[in-house]
Amino acid sequence: MSGSEQTPGPDPGCPEDTAVLVVDQDGTIQGCTADAAALIGVVAEELRGASADGLFAGPGVWEMLRERATGGSCVSVRAEFRRGSGESPAVRLDLLPLEASPRPAFLVRVMPLAVADRRDEDEALLRAMFTQSGMGIAIHDADLRMTRANPVPGEPGPVLSQADGGPLGQSLRSLLVPEDGARIEGRLRRVVETGEALTDFVSSARLAERPHRERSVSVSALPLRGRDGTLHGVVVTFTDVTEQERSRRYSALVAAASSSLGQSLDVRRNAEVLADLLVPEFADFAAVDVTETVLVGKEPGDLLAGAPLLRVATAARDGHWPPALYPLDSVVRVQETESEMLRAGSARFARDISELRARIGDDESRKRLLLAPGATSFMVVPLHARGRVLGAVALWRAGERAPFDDEAAVLAEDIGSRAGLAIDNARRYTRERRMAEALQRSLLPQPVLAVTAADTAGFYVPGRTAAGTGGSWFDVITLSSTQVAFVVGTVVGHGLNAAAAMGRLQTAVRTLADLDPAPDELLTLLDDLVVRLADQQLPEAKDGSVRGATCLYAVYDPVGGRCSMASAGHPAPLLAPADGGTAETVKLPAGAALGLGGAPFEPVELDIAPGDVLAFLAGSLAQEGAREAVAERFGTGPAPGGRRPLPVQDLGQALLAPFLGEPPDDDAALLVARVRASAGGAVAAWEFPADMERVADARAETAGQLLRWGLDELVFTTELIVSELVTNAMRYAGGPVLLRLIKDRRLICEVSDTSQTQPHLRRARLTDEGGRGLFLVAQLTHRWGSRYTASGKTIWTEQLIEGPEE
Repeated sequence: MSGSEQTPGPDPGCPEDTAVLVVDQDGTIQGCTADAAALIGVVAEELRGASADGLFAGPGVWEMLRERATGGSCVSVRAEFRRGSGESPAVRLDLLPLEASPRPAFLVRVMPLAVADRRDEDEALLRAMFTQSGMGIAIHDADLRMTRANPVPGEPGPVLSQADGGPLGQSLRSLLVPEDGARIEGRLRRVVETGEALTDFVSSARLAERPHRERSVSVSALPLRGRDGTLHGVVVTFTDVTEQERSRRYSALVAAASSSLGQSLDVRRNAEVLADLLVPEFADFAAVDVTETVLVGKEPGDLLAGAPLLRVATAARDGHWPPALYPLDSVVRVQETESEMLRAGSARFARDISELRARIGDDESRKRLLLAPGATSFMVVPLHARGRVLGAVALWRAGERAPFDDEAAVLAEDIGSRAGLAIDNARRYTRERRMAEALQRSLLPQPVLAVTAADTAGFYVPGRTAAGTGGSWFDVITLSSTQVAFVVGTVVGHGLNAAAAMGRLQTAVRTLADLDPAPDELLTLLDDLVVRLADQQLPEAKDGSVRGATCLYAVYDPVGGRCSMASAGHPAPLLAPADGGTAETVKLPAGAALGLGGAPFEPVELDIAPGDVLAFLAGSLAQEGAREAVAERFGTGPAPGGRRPLPVQDLGQALLAPFLGEPPDDDAALLVARVRASAGGAVAAWEFPADMERVADARAETAGQLLRWGLDELVFTTELIVSELVTNAMRYAGGPVLLRLIKDRRLICEVSDTSQTQPHLRRARLTDEGGRGLFLVAQLTHRWGSRYTASGKTIWTEQLIEGPEE
């Protein structure tokens, strides 16, 4: 309510409630104020010359006043007026002797007794308010300079007394720390300007003489205006609420710890949050040290003397960590005393750090561990979880700040227990994450792999969140006849379960790839397998489900330069030509994800020139924005000046560079493959009709070609293999029969016919006349197998050229 809106009741001290009489030494009334008649009940003309003693109901009132008024002091008595109406109102008479000529005279103030009592109460109230020290009271003028004040609550001595040289006449800006004084003066100025009362405004009010001493006050203020509305200033009451504010801040600190600790699953991040939480609200310096085993996710052991701790977080009030203390990322070793203190589980503190300094002496390592420059108090808080010591928090207070006490220790233990739980949860997540990453990486192929058909480089990037590991994968599978398969996919879910599901899916793909099916046929078989696996999975097991996984399977043949591929819900790869042209997305229908049903998978075949680069993306890297960024950086042609193009590993790192600047929440995989063609003259092929006499021609052509290749030592065994396979093809499938030899790291022999019947190996009995052909082939070769083709089947064999491969 503003001053203009206030409607106070009648003022008991108003002039109409008070009369003043002038009485001479003989008790004769010489004069009176104009309002005396209204109070006494006699007009002024009748009062002049009348006896003062005749105004009162009791005898001798005037004489009693005269006898008491000795030495010029004012005396007061209570009496009753005698009125003509018979009323006898109670009044108080105040007699003040005057120096008058020619004879002494008196001033007599007459007030109704109720008015006099009210004035006495007001005066007593003011005396009580300005002499007590339980609550601060100050009066400021219109310029907010102090004109009157009582002693400051809780302050020794007359800090705000009216003694000479005190604060009277000064502003709050000069009495308090400038920012505190300015804050309070701003609110008082608003009271002066608007007339609105200020109630319970809590603010820091550190004295300028002791700026480091914590001090909070609750301020209330009212404007002071005269009867005519003139502003005289503002009256301010203030109460020291330092302890209450400290309790409130401590409660807020615990609430902040509950909400902020544990939001991250990173040990270091939780330690940093803890240090920032404690400084500057609770301490001036804070350091968080954890055992090295915690950082890598291992179970913490017993904290023995000499055990290493790593300083993972620091915080200082001024933002500068003292060089006299161990810096961030330094290794700290605790001694026997500290290890016992931490194992005890409760916070320990030194109110006066000088005692601790005396005990340490010249031990430099302990000085760097325990003594912060300028510190006056020290506390160490152990970080515990499940009965194990994870580390410790070291805290220091400096300057004139209150030292640590039992209340502070209880608060620190509460926050420390919450921090210990958050750090332990982060440690356990770190362990699971590392296990998932280790499992994931162990299942992926070598990062860099060079095969006949291509140079490949694979990259796996785990995400930065709890759900960032286990979903994306890639694989490179060598097939028969120098062909190679590129596989990329994403499994539903994350973590260990997803990594395990990825392993199951990868194993299934590798097993099916051994059958050499076409990409669309492999995905069809894989889809059926996923349905069976998903049916065996528990309904509540959502993470790591193979149902809904995506997979892209591509097969490249370096002999013909053809690449066929199909996709089960996975984005198509990027293709960059060897001549440095713009990378484009292969036009490949995505199809349905595995295990979800839908239309058959559609294959796509395309010609790829030697040096062309395929980039297969998975996870968050396959999302639209990331794909565009990769495509923009996908330059694979010759470098300026005729330099050779980047190796695939460097190319993959260049593609990932902007992506790795700020890893996404989910993981990602990238497989880069630069294809190659078979060497010139490394392939020889012949076609024969279904004529058994042509078997000899097949053997002769084979022997001649091996001699031209310099493989004399393989002529005999290869002739036997060709003779057996060509004979079986002509006998059981008819013609034509295609014979093809490929010289690679191994000698590859292929015989193709029009039959869809797959051969199988069996052990012939002693009485059997046949059935030993494939057994003989298996014994003479390093590997053998068969695959279906569009026109029939192909049986292939591999022989080592120069002994076992490295």
